[in-house]
Amino acid sequence: MAYSKNKRIGRPPVFESKEELEKKIEEFFKSCEGSVLEDETGKPVLDKYGNVIKIDERPETVTGLALALGFKSRQSLIDYQGKAEFSDTITRAKLRCERYAEERLYDRDGNGGARFSLQVNFGWSDKPKEAEQEERHDDGLIKALNAAADTSPPDDVEMLPEEEDDNAEK
Repeated sequence: MAYSKNKRIGRPPVFESKEELEKKIEEFFKSCEGSVLEDETGKPVLDKYGNVIKIDERPETVTGLALALGFKSRQSLIDYQGKAEFSDTITRAKLRCERYAEERLYDRDGNGGARFSLQVNFGWSDKPKEAEQEERHDDGLIKALNAAADTSPPDDVEMLPEEEDDNAEK
């Protein structure tokens, strides 16, 4: 079989257009909302704090988004984000997942999982930026330069008394 420049090689794209992708993303986020639990009269059921109880509510996660869009892995979604046509759309959807995780930091029950998700999926860190930079860039050079700049003798060296200068003004 002869090679043809016009023949596409590889798997066909999952989405033909940005609009098709946006529609599937909205369906995913809508499905995460769940539905309100109602009593026999059709009124919403409340918990002991007065909050409406929802059933089938799911967290908005990057992995859940990837599965809802038909990808085989979270990494496939991230790779698809590299396509110029879909980059902004996927970035915005991931930002919504990040927002959800960030909001869970203020919820006692979801704090640990949210922190983990933010670190793994979105590059967050518990360390302050300064400490992070020092840790990455310090190969001992900073300590050596500081030691060289320090003109005081080390603690374990005994200094001789300074000699008096006969020509010094009295």
